[in-house]
Amino acid sequence: MAYTRENQLQAFNRLLDVMDELREKCPWDHKQTIDSLRPNTIEEVYELSDAIMNHDMTNISKELGDVLLHIVFYSKIGSETGDFDIADVCNKLCDKLIFRHPHVYPPKEEEPQITKDSSRATDADQVVKNWEQIKQVEKGGNKSVLAGVPNSLPPLLKAYRMQDKARAVGFDWEHKDDVWDKVTEEIAEFRSELMYMEEGEEARKKAQGELGDLLFSIVNASRLYDLNPDTALEATCIKFRSRFGYVEQKAKEAGRNLKDMTLGEMDALWDEAKKLEK
Repeated sequence: MAYTRENQLQAFNRLLDVMDELREKCPWDHKQTIDSLRPNTIEEVYELSDAIMNHDMTNISKELGDVLLHIVFYSKIGSETGDFDIADVCNKLCDKLIFRHPHVYPPKEEEPQITKDSSRATDADQVVKNWEQIKQVEKGGNKSVLAGVPNSLPPLLKAYRMQDKARAVGFDWEHKDDVWDKVTEEIAEFRSELMYMEEGEEARKKAQGELGDLLFSIVNASRLYDLNPDTALEATCIKFRSRFGYVEQKAKEAGRNLKDMTLGEMDALWDEAKKLEK
């Protein structure tokens, strides 16, 4: 259903009213703090991610509502402490979007030269390259290219985002095929260190470091070919869960324990599961 802008504003205003009332009258909502909400916020974002992976539009709408609730909740707490409220959140976001899109919103005379130069961007690649440079001259913005990558981001996503941000300022492979030499090099170095794993903790740390370098290079390759490694690995995890679940179920139906089955028997069931996917 398509709503008018007036309908949308009425719905948002209703949400603010509900939040005000819950904060005042509900014991659980009343005692929440920014710190206590954080774990729940992370969980809600992952639930939204699950819905997106499943292309479940009904649940995407539902989970977006849960994330929006947390945004409104934090803003309500901020208003109580006098630090910020929902208007600050919205206005700061709008100001940032306008400043970072000089190709859409003509920059003012007093704004940095980079925003004026960026106003001539005509394609998505130019916009991305300009974005990181604009952020560094923005008031209150990031002062280094990688500053915007959260430390708490899962490592796979962190590697991807760091590489992508470095690419935006020109730090990248000249030809994407060149990355495979690096991947091959990292595989060889990792395998070499594995030979010395039994020599002690220091050798184990070196092997772990080489594994990290190998994974980082594979993430780099996936980025160069416009494939998101987190999305790819998540899809493979879903596939593995489904296939292994089939193996478990078939073993159970046959009155067998997985530990008592041979690898060949489990592989046969695994192949059955693969065929059922087609």
